[in-house]
Amino acid sequence: MEDSLEISIAHLYPKHLNLYGDLGNIITLIKRCEWRGINVVYDKIDFNDKLASHDLYFIGGGQDKQQQEVAGELYKNKEFFLKERDNGAVFLGICGGYQLFGHYYQPFDGEKLKGISLIDAYTVAGKKRFIGNVTVKTDFLYPDTLVGFENHSGLTYLQGDCKPLGTVVTGNGNNGVDRTEGVRYKNVFGTYLHGSLLPKNPHFADYLIELALKKHYGRDFSLQKLDDTIEIKTHESLVGKAY
Repeated sequence: MEDSLEISIAHLYPKHLNLYGDLGNIITLIKRCEWRGINVVYDKIDFNDKLASHDLYFIGGGQDKQQQEVAGELYKNKEFFLKERDNGAVFLGICGGYQLFGHYYQPFDGEKLKGISLIDAYTVAGKKRFIGNVTVKTDFLYPDTLVGFENHSGLTYLQGDCKPLGTVVTGNGNNGVDRTEGVRYKNVFGTYLHGSLLPKNPHFADYLIELALKKHYGRDFSLQKLDDTIEIKTHESLVGKAY
């Protein structure tokens, strides 16, 4: 790996949105960079903090109350995040954070929560809660599967140029009907997979790091391989596993 490589990661509203081990995604990104000698500038962004450009933005999941609080703060900064998206920044949103990447989330009770429209999608509350393990088959990763744990009642529907992360093999995914899970559009990624996602899917973590490096330096990168024997065995043990 080249000397003095660096990326910056912004963790959005970690005090409010951090369910089911979502912090593990940040730890995974930072450690997989450090093991390769890539420096990480890591910032936690809270309410009313001044926003600055970063290479990668992460937002986790939360209960409806916390999601409501965060929605207004995100929306105040909608134009900033749209500009960052169009400049190639990488975004990863989990569950509630994923929902707020879309146009809106409509709860059963209460007002519609406006999203920031990073993706052409919307979410409405469903009557059934989806809980359990999920396996997703992708067409852009190797290994070509993602595994994780879903716990949500929101039903997300993709529109326009948005593509899903992949096709549900086990579990429910975005809405339990169209067999899609998550989203990818430009460098924006969203998913319902907690548990946390990236430790179980190191290949996806590396994909995000490569995109963040490309955003920072303006060219493609191929990461140095790590010994992921344990991580891949863990991943493989969960492929197709029902709850």
